Amino acid sequence: MAEPVLLDDPGDPRLADYTSLTDVELRRRREPAEGLFIAEGEKVIRRAAAAGYGMRSMLLSAKWLGVMGDVIEAATAPVYLVDPALAEQVTGYHVHRGALASMARRPLPAPAGLLGGARRIAVFEDTVDHANLGAAFRNAAALDVDAVLLTPRCADPLYRRAVKVSMGSVFQVPWTRLDSWPAGMELLRRHGFVTAALCLAEESITLDQLAARRDDKLALLLGTEGDGLSPAALREADLRVAIPMARGVDSLNVAAASALAFYMTRVARP
Repeated sequence: MAEPVLLDDPGDPRLADYTSLTDVELRRRREPAEGLFIAEGEKVIRRAAAAGYGMRSMLLSAKWLGVMGDVIEAATAPVYLVDPALAEQVTGYHVHRGALASMARRPLPAPAGLLGGARRIAVFEDTVDHANLGAAFRNAAALDVDAVLLTPRCADPLYRRAVKVSMGSVFQVPWTRLDSWPAGMELLRRHGFVTAALCLAEESITLDQLAARRDDKLALLLGTEGDGLSPAALREADLRVAIPMARGVDSLNVAAASALAFYMTRVARP
């Protein structure tokens, strides 16, 4: 059991993992380089631990000692107890959930390793909004997507905001990052995937028509928030697919579009 240690100095080096959590650019550079990510809130911390991520430390306010008692008892990493005002001073925001944990990242698997037994995967191209990516991961977990692949410029799914929005679902879906794109489409072809690009092109089939095909192996490609999929990705894709819109709305948010696409193309499991 890790005995909680009371800290009262915001400059204490033991709090270094939690400094300036609202500085997105700083954290995007620091966290992958230092091999850590931040889990926020009881449910997310529990899900990260259950998924096998190692804990570096935990930061709690006093009112969470009882709620997190079993996690503290099982922890081998240090547990730091701080006043809420000090937590805000260190992190840069009011930690209303009262519990943070610094978790150790794991090496990302090779993309080919996620494709062997997969039948339906999602590929996100340059999705840079952490909330959108977190919501999309939650959709992928809830709607039984086998794996998620990210292009090199995609946001970090383990960034605090993405993890929080996903409610820890990012720990439940196998994912990795492609080394190059759209060259990575060739890997999908070699593994027998039909690549379906969600876009607004006039020559697109509808999502209903895609679902009716019942392709044995399907990769759903979703693009960045502003421009959608790149022309290069659209050229390489096997199919172009549109979600019919009404009332002059041109498209849906990428997270909403992913939920529809995942649901419509769901795979019957034994």
